[in-house]
Amino acid sequence: MTEVAVAAVDLGASSGRIMLAHVGPDRLDLTQVHRFANRPIQIGATLHWDILALYRGVLDGLRAAGRLAAGARAGTGLDGIGIDSWGVDYGLIDASGALIGNPVCYRDSRTDGVMEKVLADVGAAQIYATTGVQNLPFNTAYQLVASRGSPTLGAAHRLLLIPDLLGYWLTGELGAELTNASTTQLLDARSRTWATDLMARLGLPASIFAELRRPGERIGELLAGVAAETGMAPHVPVLAVGSHDTASAVVGVPGEGNRFAFISCGTWSLVGVELDAPVLTEASRRANFTNELGVDGTVRYLRNVMGLWLLQESVRTWQMAGSTVDLDQLLREAAAEPAFVAVVDPDDPAFLPPGDMPARIAAACRRTDQPVPTTPAAVVRCIIDSLALAHRRTMRAAQELSGRAVEVVHIVGGGARNALLCQLTADACGLPAVAGPVEATALGNAMVQARALGVVSGGLTELRALLRRHAELVRFEPRDGAAAWADAEARAFPA
Repeated sequence: MTEVAVAAVDLGASSGRIMLAHVGPDRLDLTQVHRFANRPIQIGATLHWDILALYRGVLDGLRAAGRLAAGARAGTGLDGIGIDSWGVDYGLIDASGALIGNPVCYRDSRTDGVMEKVLADVGAAQIYATTGVQNLPFNTAYQLVASRGSPTLGAAHRLLLIPDLLGYWLTGELGAELTNASTTQLLDARSRTWATDLMARLGLPASIFAELRRPGERIGELLAGVAAETGMAPHVPVLAVGSHDTASAVVGVPGEGNRFAFISCGTWSLVGVELDAPVLTEASRRANFTNELGVDGTVRYLRNVMGLWLLQESVRTWQMAGSTVDLDQLLREAAAEPAFVAVVDPDDPAFLPPGDMPARIAAACRRTDQPVPTTPAAVVRCIIDSLALAHRRTMRAAQELSGRAVEVVHIVGGGARNALLCQLTADACGLPAVAGPVEATALGNAMVQARALGVVSGGLTELRALLRRHAELVRFEPRDGAAAWADAEARAFPA
């Protein structure tokens, strides 16, 4: 077998898609075969994911991928399936194997105030020294603490993160993939095993956490019923990939050597560097950097920035008010707006929940005595300027805390399409920015599958070399203006 056809199931916080990838030593291409919305649903006081709709979307996409692969390869269908998604969220399985309720969305309010109480009781320094994970109020650990004593947690036999849950439904096999498990704040960063002592201190049952598996391992084969539903042979394997979407996206960063930084830019901007070992210093904890595990034993040393969520929610707000929004036109108009009229901290907790983002941005500007943007173009310019500033600030901190000097910034994911954001990020960081591939997550997912199936070999260096031969990349050179960026940063992030 000289090349394979694999399905990369890539689930994001706003949409899911299934990509058919053909991969070989001299081939790497992707075709999107199915895309579907991922919309949380408010039921009473709780914001849920519609996990059954997501699963239906996966099945529909696998059926389409299998048919297309068979048509292109004289009847031979898929050789493998890999699943990645956002982190931290999970489903609970009872002893019979049934799901206990719809998973709760990380933006739900049940964790309000929980993180602060846990840090006061257990100690922020001790938790970070064990897990190395950034404190975010929606981390799995805090979601579970918020659920202590609930009937659902009491009935749980296993906890499965979203890709592991979908993999279980496809194969019947339970497990926890390592890169996503590292987002829970319940994994030991040094031993790369579940932090059972911390679980005990948090009052969480260690028995519900599944056995860990690594990217490239075989999860299992499709169940007969799933194979029949999707029109595929039962022997098609489901393979563990970097099931946290950023882990797969970082595999899909076309960097050379180790003096590059990455920004996986979508709903969130994940800004950081790739390391061989975690950084567990007190300075790193205070800067709220995270040490998430990557493919091939690497560490994704990064910090979450709120990302294009601010733009997505602004567009949704305008559309709900009856406006027709042409995003490309809006970005062109934003590029013509003057820079730095108003800037905000994208990580302000006020921006985390869904809602009227332009109104929240206006309120933040009023609180900081800045002009309030009054047109959609001005709001978008404020958002893009602010995100570039957050990229600048986080990139500088990543270098200082890790000791890793950076010569180029790679921007992957949906944000790589946003030329204004890419140019302003290059300007803000004072470094060349290379945009692309947009589909880094699906490409990383597919390349890990292809390596597991034996058609490509080597480590990340070889996988990225294959990627560079086939990816469409755009380079943005930094322009002058360091003083203006420094002044704007001081306004967005006052000491």
